[in-house]
Amino acid sequence: MTEVTLQSATHKPARRQPLLSRRYALEIRQQLAWYWQALVIALALVVGLAISAAILVGAGVPADELLNEFVVLTVLDPQNFKAVLFQAAPMILVGLAGCMAFRARFWNLGLEGQMIWGGIGATAVSLFEVGPPSIRLPLMLAAAIICGVLWTVAPVLLKLRLKVNEIISTLMLNYIAANFLLHLLYGNWKDPRDNFPYSPAFRSFERLPDLLDGYNAAIVLAIIVTLFALWFIDISRAGLYLRFVDANPRVADAVGVPVRKMIIGTVLLSGALAGIAGYIVTAGQEGRLTQSFYQGYGFSGILIAFLARNNPVAATLVALLVALLFVAGRSLQVFYQIPFSMVQLIQAILVICVASSDFFIRHRMRLIQRGEQ
Repeated sequence: MTEVTLQSATHKPARRQPLLSRRYALEIRQQLAWYWQALVIALALVVGLAISAAILVGAGVPADELLNEFVVLTVLDPQNFKAVLFQAAPMILVGLAGCMAFRARFWNLGLEGQMIWGGIGATAVSLFEVGPPSIRLPLMLAAAIICGVLWTVAPVLLKLRLKVNEIISTLMLNYIAANFLLHLLYGNWKDPRDNFPYSPAFRSFERLPDLLDGYNAAIVLAIIVTLFALWFIDISRAGLYLRFVDANPRVADAVGVPVRKMIIGTVLLSGALAGIAGYIVTAGQEGRLTQSFYQGYGFSGILIAFLARNNPVAATLVALLVALLFVAGRSLQVFYQIPFSMVQLIQAILVICVASSDFFIRHRMRLIQRGEQ
């Protein structure tokens, strides 16, 4: 009996620490499974949407109308859903452009400048009537890609050869591209018919056509580019090299990965995608080159790439969400006099919430036991 009593006393459970005397340590996680990461990000988005909903209600939108405005009238209505897809097409492309550059550790903030040059290239083919009408659209696309690529050559070479910060160089090139666009539209490319600062309207065979049931070819082009980006990142050998470059460029260079070539190629591809986005806006949405066709897409592309964590499929889904916000925001402007800056505020709230979720993905709290130093 004595032996049994001693054994039970030895295995007596320890008392819990009082709540106020507990101490916690902040530790860095080694790795978190992808499904837990997705859950954390989803919860962050839910929190951001809840905060946004509270702001909209405070601004005068009835609470019972929020679901109606953002889901029933936008997603479930066929005509409005086509508008969401139409708006999402260039956003998908600028989001993919941001994903590509950021994976190469190149902070490309010049997406708007590359879009401008994509639009200029496509418009030049139209104005100077390059090629027969039957292949005019492919030629405009090719010109947009070439112009977008060329506009990224200088910043990537400045970074690799002279160590110039690409954030500064790409931002400054945005201003150069925007002012050159104004020079064209207030100069030789001004529409002679009404003398307004935009180019002459594209002819019908120079516009992206509507396909079955009124869905524009722009969204089909965006899906094709998304599949190419997915293949490039997840399947191709270049995508494998890019993972090494993203993880640690110095180690990647030491094991024989062509780091400089990968950075140059990926950044040029980013410029090409932004150029295609400029082509879609001019040849699909505007129907001509205008002085503000690119505005807002640069920030949206960075937002999409950040929220998607540089994943092409996630970037497509996030771009659809952002396009939904834009289309629903216009409806709120009309019916509830909500300023468009409120939509931009919602975007900023979502960015802050997702950025905060990164803390919980990379860190964890651990209870320090008694006697532990």
